[in-house]
Amino acid sequence: MSEENALLKDCRNGVLILTINRPNALNCFDMSLLKTFRATIEELTFDRTIKVVIITGSTEGKNAFSTGADLKERAGMSPDQVRLYIQTIRDLFTSVEELPKPVIAAVNGYAFGGGLELALACDIRIASKSAIVGLTETSLAVIPGAGGTQRLPRVVGIARAKDMIFRARRISAQEGQDYGLFSEVTEPENLLKRALEIADEVAQNGPIALSQAKFAINKGVEVSLPMGLAIESNAYSITIPTKDRTEGLTAFREKRKPVYTGE
Repeated sequence: MSEENALLKDCRNGVLILTINRPNALNCFDMSLLKTFRATIEELTFDRTIKVVIITGSTEGKNAFSTGADLKERAGMSPDQVRLYIQTIRDLFTSVEELPKPVIAAVNGYAFGGGLELALACDIRIASKSAIVGLTETSLAVIPGAGGTQRLPRVVGIARAKDMIFRARRISAQEGQDYGLFSEVTEPENLLKRALEIADEVAQNGPIALSQAKFAINKGVEVSLPMGLAIESNAYSITIPTKDRTEGLTAFREKRKPVYTGE
């Protein structure tokens, strides 16, 4: 699988679908894919034509969202190369989390290790009923190293995160929904359609407002309530002088659908 087609891109009316396309390797991440993915995310940061991003895995062969690190590649790495790999994948997932656009994870199958860590870095997670997920690194005598020990407890709670990580548990999509890991679980054949429906709903809203709402939520949840309210206030102030805010008010008054440009 070449670097060029290991990450497929499909743009539909302002929604970009990124498909991890290494089906013969269960869509795991080698260094080449990580670099391609990071470059794509960097480009998206300044692309006003893209309002929402969906990340999913190739459905060719065995369904997998991603099974994390490419362990065959990892086996030939020196300790320093492993450290570089971990830093690279951690930085990639942080860039997904900080992308100033909503990101939806459409988890279509296996999501282990880095695969689940990628989903955790996304804003909205939905899953196929056939999906099985887990942070299974302790079974390989290491720990989740791309944000899993930090993001999973914030999503499902400390007790459940410890239970999953310490036991290297693999859980079903339904159990993940019960934990709050997934907002929805769908039939496999409906997953991408449902992800696009959600993305289309999101994309109708003001891009600057979405960016600032994401920033306020992500940063505010880590601090005290008074500090969080200050973050929210500053984020709100950025939307006030925008053309989009004026358009939203005008469209409401004229009883029509607003046309937002991200300005």
